[in-house]
Amino acid sequence: MTENPTVGARRPTIDAFLHQPARLSLMALLAPAEWVDFGFLRDSLETTDSALSKQVAALEDVGYVELRKESRPRRRTVIRMSDAGRAAFAAYIDTLERIVAEVRGGPPV
Repeated sequence: MTENPTVGARRPTIDAFLHQPARLSLMALLAPAEWVDFGFLRDSLETTDSALSKQVAALEDVGYVELRKESRPRRRTVIRMSDAGRAAFAAYIDTLERIVAEVRGGPPV
């Protein structure tokens, strides 16, 4: 009988806050960028201003994103992932990779 190396190992846990689809999609769009225009995020996520504002506010409340209101050359809001947000997102991705590796029968990453 073959032993299972994951028996007794601590199972990875998903960050439930980031796992919410709208927040996860938003963070994925912010990850490769410095500052991202609110309108671009809204259009890319195919959502409304109010729905996006709600998710941005939730992410801002936990320190995962930062907002900046610009008035030149035109009035707009830009958003970026904070250092804490980058760390949380990286940890989330790492957790997903560990779960996938476990499901595929490979060694944990």
